Amino acid sequence: MGQELIPPGSGDGEEIIQVDLREALEERYLAYALSTIMNRALPDVRDGLKPVHRRILHAMRLMRLMPAGEYRKSAAVVGDVMGKLHPHGDQAIYDAMVRLAQDFAVRYPMVDGQGNFGNVDGDNAAAMRYTEARLTSVAELLLEGIDEDAVDFRPTYDGRNDEPVVLPGAFPNLLANGSSGIAVGMATNIPPHNAAELCDAALHLIKYPNATYDKLLDLVPGPDFPTGGIIVSPRAEIAGAYKTGRGGFRVRARWDREDGGRGSWVVVVTEIPYQVQKSKLIEQIAGLIETRRLHLVGDVRDESAEDIRVVIEPKSRAVDPDMMMESLFKLSDLESKFTMNMNVLSRGVVPNVLPIRDVLTEWLEHRKIVLVRRKNYRLEKIANRLEVVAGFLIAFLNLDEVIRIIRFEDEPKAELMRTFELSDVQAEAILNMRLRSLRKLEEMELRKEHEKLLEEQADLRDLVLSDERQWGFVAWEIGEVKKTFGQDTELGRRRTGFADAPEIDVEQIQQAMIEKEPVTIVLSQKGWIRSMRGHQTDTSGLQFKQDDRLKLAFTCYTTDKVLLFSTGGKFYTLEASKLPGGRGHGEPVRIMVDMDKDQDILTAFVHDPARKLLVASTAGNGFIVAESDVIANTRKGKQVLNVSGVNEAAVCVVASGDHIAVVGRNRKLLIFPLTQLPEMGRGKGVRLQRYKDGEVADVRVFAGEAGLTWSDSAGRVHTRSLEELADWIGERAQAGRMAPQGFPKNNCFGETGL
Repeated sequence: MGQELIPPGSGDGEEIIQVDLREALEERYLAYALSTIMNRALPDVRDGLKPVHRRILHAMRLMRLMPAGEYRKSAAVVGDVMGKLHPHGDQAIYDAMVRLAQDFAVRYPMVDGQGNFGNVDGDNAAAMRYTEARLTSVAELLLEGIDEDAVDFRPTYDGRNDEPVVLPGAFPNLLANGSSGIAVGMATNIPPHNAAELCDAALHLIKYPNATYDKLLDLVPGPDFPTGGIIVSPRAEIAGAYKTGRGGFRVRARWDREDGGRGSWVVVVTEIPYQVQKSKLIEQIAGLIETRRLHLVGDVRDESAEDIRVVIEPKSRAVDPDMMMESLFKLSDLESKFTMNMNVLSRGVVPNVLPIRDVLTEWLEHRKIVLVRRKNYRLEKIANRLEVVAGFLIAFLNLDEVIRIIRFEDEPKAELMRTFELSDVQAEAILNMRLRSLRKLEEMELRKEHEKLLEEQADLRDLVLSDERQWGFVAWEIGEVKKTFGQDTELGRRRTGFADAPEIDVEQIQQAMIEKEPVTIVLSQKGWIRSMRGHQTDTSGLQFKQDDRLKLAFTCYTTDKVLLFSTGGKFYTLEASKLPGGRGHGEPVRIMVDMDKDQDILTAFVHDPARKLLVASTAGNGFIVAESDVIANTRKGKQVLNVSGVNEAAVCVVASGDHIAVVGRNRKLLIFPLTQLPEMGRGKGVRLQRYKDGEVADVRVFAGEAGLTWSDSAGRVHTRSLEELADWIGERAQAGRMAPQGFPKNNCFGETGL
């Protein structure tokens, strides 16, 4: 205790290096970020592989696990990869290898797995000691020519071996199989595509390097997911995604209706969206049914064997299948969105988001480079062989002398080189030649081989120097790939279809997802609202908070919308199904909508989009508005009637009829034609009735043929015809006359009908 701690050494502090913390963190984090981007997360645009996948395929090639060969234990493959090429955990390597073998995860598997490699339900693969693997023909294409100096090699992490920087990539793997990964500050997510379509697009680009995106979209209409499904995104969205390298695709499950006899039917889902686990999907749908959010679905069950078969039963025979499926698409993973972000290592070095044309162009350029390198390698081999064959021919022409030199000279190699002016390679080849090769037939074969090699050499030299011939050869190679994975093959046929989403109103879908039940909406004077089950006509037994009482009550259904009109001239929209239950006193309206403190709810009613409303302020200004135009989509409501100062909204009634009756607080009544009042979406309106000191009390819109009706305090109904009301009929904005005898003292007509 109390002893001063000093660094190891003499204690003079010379071992301590002063480093700026900020600079050190920046330097180390940048190194980590670059390592993650380059060596782990982003695929190379040329072969579409990340380092771990490339190393797995390379290790399996070295183990000679080719498509026509035998299977080997996955544990042996993982051990080889981890020990020689990839210094990471065995489970991480095995997981990457498993994904390459899953036909529901990659469109064209690169590993042929034997054993349990997982399934679409999300079950994991068996342990690596129980499974076996070998390469597929796709992997063989990616590796084709790797022994012919097609690509560069670099030392492995321990410097004991070499590994390819990139694979030759005779298969358009990046777009065909897609890729996903998260780096530092960036991510990639590329969907799989159809290989035959990609070959068509590549061939078109060879012929027309500046091809338009519209033409490429005709050749590659969209992704082709291994699990099938249907893409319902508009063509314009798909085109935009391919032009920029960023976008999204809406993918839906494929389904059919199956009749069960006697009018019954079920929906059978045979394909689900990409990367959706079937077991979790069924669990999700079952949970929605249990929580009563899918009122059109009765049951769901899994009848899948090798193929997917998910059976969905409707609640009743009367349910519309399209409506039921639209509600499922809206709430479940039967419809999912695949977000595309084509972030790749451009030319193997620069992280960049590329459009589809640039991705295909860089792959084609890589294929051309690989072609030239392979042909140069072959030219070198031909030159070496020609040198050897030329030496053999000299030996055949001077066979006796050659035999004598070999038998009697102390240094036959040097003597051969001096006597016949041979190179070291030629002399060594002659000395290693077998006796059986001395027959006459061998000489003839050598001369033929020499001629063929010279012809091939001339042809290859011409190819290496001709840009046109190189592109022609690349096109031929791509054509061969297209034949192998054509639309007429089982692996190559397009699995994902295209369709337009059905024209079904969103409102209908929302209504279909709500169980229709009768309810009674109760609103108190202090703004507390609740929903009570059933249509209750007797409201005398309702309980309210202290000093509160009933303001209004009306019946509707849980599928209806409730409109609230405030004294501030705003309309608010509430879903009847989302209102609090009627066991308590409900909840204040103010916590459901954003309403100013100095405002209050004037009235509430069930929304009817076919109606029109008359709204008016206390100052006597008003207008007609379509009820479909007052729906508010947010808590803030929708301002319809503009009011200011002490003026506020006072009236909201149904505008059904051809005449308007207005009565003021001064008991003066005015009747005028409805045509004199404008129809607007928002505004202050026009003057209904003129007052000296006063304001509007009530408004009624009525049909002239039926006459004007009001009810007195005793509940008696009075009706006056237009002839009887002739003295009160005038023009809009007049003062009117005192109301007729028997008109209610509260200056109101009674029920509005809302």
